[in-house]
Amino acid sequence: MEITTISQAMQLHAQILKSNANPKPNNIETKDRDLTKLFAFTALSGNLTYAHSILNSLSTPNSYFYNTMIRAYANSSNPLPSLSLFLKMHSQNDMHCPKPDKFTYPFVLKSCAKLNKTHEGKQLHSLILKLGLASNQYIQHGLVHMYSCFGDLGCACNVFGKMSEKDVVSWTSMIDGFVNNDKPIEALRLFEEMLSNGIEPNDATFVSVLRASADTGALSVGQSVHSMVEEREIGLKANVSTALIDMYVKCGCIDSAKDVFHKIENKDVFTWTAIISGLASHGHCKDAIKFFHQMELQNVKPDERTVTAILSACRNAGWVHEGLSYFWRMKSKYGIRPTIHHYGCIVDLYGRAGHLDEAEAFINKMTIKPDVVLWRSLIWACKIHGDTDRAERLMKQVGLLDIEASDCGSYVLLGNVYAVAGKWDDKAKVRELMIKRGLSKPPGSSKIEIDGVIHDFTSGDSSHIDAEKIYEKLDEIEEQLRGLHYDPKVSEVLLEIDDDEKAFQLHHHSEKLAVAFGLIKTSSGTNIRIVKNLRSCEDCHSVMKLISRIYQRDIVMRDRIRFHHFRNGKCSCGDKW
Repeated sequence: MEITTISQAMQLHAQILKSNANPKPNNIETKDRDLTKLFAFTALSGNLTYAHSILNSLSTPNSYFYNTMIRAYANSSNPLPSLSLFLKMHSQNDMHCPKPDKFTYPFVLKSCAKLNKTHEGKQLHSLILKLGLASNQYIQHGLVHMYSCFGDLGCACNVFGKMSEKDVVSWTSMIDGFVNNDKPIEALRLFEEMLSNGIEPNDATFVSVLRASADTGALSVGQSVHSMVEEREIGLKANVSTALIDMYVKCGCIDSAKDVFHKIENKDVFTWTAIISGLASHGHCKDAIKFFHQMELQNVKPDERTVTAILSACRNAGWVHEGLSYFWRMKSKYGIRPTIHHYGCIVDLYGRAGHLDEAEAFINKMTIKPDVVLWRSLIWACKIHGDTDRAERLMKQVGLLDIEASDCGSYVLLGNVYAVAGKWDDKAKVRELMIKRGLSKPPGSSKIEIDGVIHDFTSGDSSHIDAEKIYEKLDEIEEQLRGLHYDPKVSEVLLEIDDDEKAFQLHHHSEKLAVAFGLIKTSSGTNIRIVKNLRSCEDCHSVMKLISRIYQRDIVMRDRIRFHHFRNGKCSCGDKW
């Protein structure tokens, strides 16, 4: 009997129980085979309670039953019972319980990874070494994946380096580990090494490499992967197509992202969400709404991320009424309970529009506890709109500095509020508190890809091999800006120094170094693409607009908030970000 539904499984179970009540010697082999089939179906189809009850009913279950149950739990949203089952197998107390074998450990390692059980994972690794199983390829894959999930890339690389035969799974696990731990450049280098070793990538490899390309803005690498995907005719796979859309979006090529999207025949919710989110982040908010309505017409039900994307579009466009309309409809029409991300979009929407009273009232009426990021969003809006008193009150009321004693974000924000208000003594006190607690603001950095190589700049950086030429170009740019009566926005430098020093600091922000390098290294008419780790300051935003006009170059800059397309002295964000 072939089992395809839980109803069929229960029918088979009833037959097995009936045969147990009237045992016949000739039916023992058939009964065992049916029981194994029943157990495997219930476990691997997600009916874990049913499967576990079958396991508990067996007098002498073999390792297959335990391994299957551990595997099912490891793949579930609650992997913890898999560790209990493993400990039972490992214990010497139960003589009827089978001992762990080489098939057991990969699933237990996966559970440790999902549960972030660092100590237990390392104990398991020691046991594997003791038992002489460390050379098993599947166990090695599990160890690489586990250590990558722990963020321990040193141990992951150590296991990977000792593998005698590295297949596509092991290479992909290591590449994915680098991507997941914010080391996309290392991931791209490893991918090049993988290709040079003659290993054929699979769709999981391409997804990881496309994510790395997206994170770094490495467009040429992403385009190369796109070509490889098309050559292998796997571009229509949903996960690869969605990764391609995301890569083009994050590399600033929204038209290429739309081209990929339109070629996909069976679009799922992830594909629709990727393009809607991309359009919103690039400021194509009307198109984002249009695609969302098309998605509804195709009877594709939106999920939490889709709603976040559409709320982001309204936020970026400043459409307060429309954003609220989508927010209130998400539960009644789509059955989606609002998350902290949805609440955050509305608070940001109110804040950017200057509706600070409404934003604060909205937070106070939330059905879930507001997080630090949400409060920061409102306080940032207070800074932008000059409401220093509200910002100070909220900081003290919420106690952000106490909540985030080990994170500099709230301290920097409060310092910025004081600096904009000219309260330098108060800002100095915040800075002293940061020093006392050993906190420092992360430096601004910007990446630019030239001929497949990613160049990383930090503010005031002089370590680049072409630093002398870059600073000469900056001087040229500054001379051109003077001709347009450019006045540096020294208020953006939140330090108590004279205006000349402030202007000097502004002149050497990381994105300005990156754009100067791009002007040097690329031919006339070529678009310049920059990826910045922080929100762009007002002065840099103004300068980028002027550079696009002076040099007749399109500049696409991705900051922590959104994309900015600079062309002929204007920006796609409409100076709202």
